[in-house]
Amino acid sequence: MHWADEAACCATAQALAQKPALREAFVELHGTLGSGKTTFVRHLLQALGVQGRIKSPTYAVMESYEVPDLEIWHFDFYRFKDPQEFEDAGFRDVFASTGLKLAEWPEQAAGLLPVPDLRMELTPLDGDQRRVNFEALTPRGVELLP
Repeated sequence: MHWADEAACCATAQALAQKPALREAFVELHGTLGSGKTTFVRHLLQALGVQGRIKSPTYAVMESYEVPDLEIWHFDFYRFKDPQEFEDAGFRDVFASTGLKLAEWPEQAAGLLPVPDLRMELTPLDGDQRRVNFEALTPRGVELLP
């Protein structure tokens, strides 16, 4: 998929938010710094009804949100270094629970995370343009494909 600008990113997020399978999905977001991962998550959370400020969990590693009938966890493993931290923070329990999980920089927690339903790879192009590749790794992920 090609996003010409942030409006295209927002439109993709809004379309994804309408898919019932998203409510129990695990989505990995891959890409370099500045590729638009957090921007996409912000648009997705707003489309799901999250109100107020949506910040990147870069330092906290995880931010949680709750909207009617849906719990959402947004992870950013960029600064993640110690696998024991995964256990100590209770992330295994979070991933075993119901709800939507979104993970930026999942490669930093490789071997600790379950298989994602959907993997997104964001690649910056000229200006605000992005190339976005979607890969479904489960039947739920196939339901989420654009």
